[in-house]
Amino acid sequence: MSFRYKYFNRDISWLAFNYRVLEEAKDTTLPLYEQMSFLAIYSSNLDEFYRVRVAEYRNSAEIGRSMDEVSNPKIVLSRINHIVSEHIVEMSDILKNQIAPSLLKHGVRLYLGEMPESPEHLKFVRDYFYREVIPYLQPVLLTKGTRTFLRDNRPYLALKLYSNSKRSRLAKHPHPSYALVKLPLKDPPFFNDLPRFVELPESDGLKHIMFLDDVIRLNLHELFPGYDIAGAWSIKVSRDADLGVDLVEGDIVEVIKQNLSRRSTGEPSSFYHDRNIDAEMLKYLRKTFNFKESEIVASGRYLNLHHLTQFPKELIKSETLPPIQQIRPRSLQTLSMFDAIRQRDHVLHFPYQSFDYVIRLINEAAINPDVEEIKVTQYRVATNSAVVNSLIAAANNDKKVTVFVELKARFDEKNNLELSELMKEAGIKIIYSIPGLKVHAKMALIRCRNGVDFAYLSTGNFNEKTARQYTDHGLFTADKTITSDLVQAFDFLENQNHLPELQRLMLTQVNLKASVIKLIDGEIDAVRRGEEGYILLKMNGLQHRELIAKLYEASMAGVKIDLIIRGICCLVPDQPYSQNIRIIRIVDRFLEHGRVWVFGRDGVRGMYLTSSDWMNRNLKRRIEMAFPIDNQSIRKEILDILELQLADNVKARLIDENLVGHLPSNGGETVRAQFEIYNMLKRNNQ
Repeated sequence: MSFRYKYFNRDISWLAFNYRVLEEAKDTTLPLYEQMSFLAIYSSNLDEFYRVRVAEYRNSAEIGRSMDEVSNPKIVLSRINHIVSEHIVEMSDILKNQIAPSLLKHGVRLYLGEMPESPEHLKFVRDYFYREVIPYLQPVLLTKGTRTFLRDNRPYLALKLYSNSKRSRLAKHPHPSYALVKLPLKDPPFFNDLPRFVELPESDGLKHIMFLDDVIRLNLHELFPGYDIAGAWSIKVSRDADLGVDLVEGDIVEVIKQNLSRRSTGEPSSFYHDRNIDAEMLKYLRKTFNFKESEIVASGRYLNLHHLTQFPKELIKSETLPPIQQIRPRSLQTLSMFDAIRQRDHVLHFPYQSFDYVIRLINEAAINPDVEEIKVTQYRVATNSAVVNSLIAAANNDKKVTVFVELKARFDEKNNLELSELMKEAGIKIIYSIPGLKVHAKMALIRCRNGVDFAYLSTGNFNEKTARQYTDHGLFTADKTITSDLVQAFDFLENQNHLPELQRLMLTQVNLKASVIKLIDGEIDAVRRGEEGYILLKMNGLQHRELIAKLYEASMAGVKIDLIIRGICCLVPDQPYSQNIRIIRIVDRFLEHGRVWVFGRDGVRGMYLTSSDWMNRNLKRRIEMAFPIDNQSIRKEILDILELQLADNVKARLIDENLVGHLPSNGGETVRAQFEIYNMLKRNNQ
């Protein structure tokens, strides 16, 4: 029997993931500040989505090009705007009817539209406006001769005004004027601007907080003397964030330096406005700035709610989660990382376990006289990176250090460029981006004169800050087969004309996709032999149609398949060809970022950790690495982690054929995987 396979649109699927983030903001079992943080994450995710994906859809729609095999970009854009509009209504409702009342119970009044009534507060707001705010404001009256530019992702107040001159007051149909006031909010790169939340004097046993937006609203008459303010509504423009550097050849550094400024001046991808905006005002703005119907997104009174992370924590200290006390594995509590790795492989699970050991390894390599060379890939690293400092120390100690810097890591281009220039000044050899490819693999190689090489391979970045927020896995090994493969992999990064002959590692552009297909075929063959076929895949995204079709084929053959997919998932469950496939999404305190592939129960036919999702970009336009886990005790620990995630009945959701997430009813006791994983690793370390 043949079927025409179905696939979810990748971006509609992503919206379902982001809605799952929004659901966490409604979870009253979470501390209040954590709920606010999820609201902020939802808003931040959505902003980036419009700046990148929606901008790409608009570009495709304009030139009549489809972004995938079946989707009409205009139809998808319409669906996106409809879904997002509904979600934003819910986001505003959560803020007004859940977050604000909860804050009030904790003695904090957050003003949402209403204004303070007490003379003391009104005087404070006026004084604060004159003392702190007015120096930052540049009000603009919109007239035919006025030329103004709406900055990317910066909220403005759009004003409708009427002259209060005698002539205007006597007119039967007075003509309105329009104006803009940019909100001077503290956001990169504008760190000298003002915080979003203004704390008023305490009264009636309550602490009082206003949005800066409303402080300005309350004093608009001071900015426009001679006018009556008929209304003020929030607006903003989201601009195309693509720097257009993926295929650049030649001096990519100069191209990125030149193009970074373009990000803030790119073509509009969306125009957000308060859904209660005056119709005449909206019409005027659309005409003035030439916004298309498809670019219009009805939003709430307060834009850029990612600023909720700036809400004064000290006001609700009891409603925050303390930092996790990271576990320090006993097996690595030695004077020498080299000695520990020589004895056996080690895998760390972040953020439950400390990232310090990665930095310790590089620091040890920097001072060890046997070490002659260090090679590292860099995709996203922390500002003031400890990893970069360790590499500079190695170079200062006359080690040969080579760093492959991916300058095309979106929104990290500037940081990567600055750090690479810092490393270059220290004598580190910097190799920049490969045209048409992003180096996304996370790998480090330490070469020693005594012939024993060391490797660190990871599912996540060399970033000590995100290692406290993202769940990832990192392997330390001195396995000669793996380090030999890694030597070839680094050689390939320097010269793509010579394909490596890899024994154990999988590398995109070389052998990764073919190896994965072979492993899936192995599970199909197992079923045909009368054995159990099983596949467990944990990834951030699943889009690649050829590999999804292979999973459908395996499902029809009788292979049981568990998928733990955090974000985009284009595979459609509950179809005749996907009856043996279960999809789980987990959104909790830490961002699920690790990628693990298991073939056969207990990984009998292979277990791999990897930097790669099964997205088109990963398999076609990136350098990704998958590496095997052979140590049986490490395999068991990883499998125990995955089993806890499959058993999660608190933060997990089973995805159905309509992209709706359902809380699993596993029966028995409650399992919240992230908590249980931490407790398990703590027990294992005793």
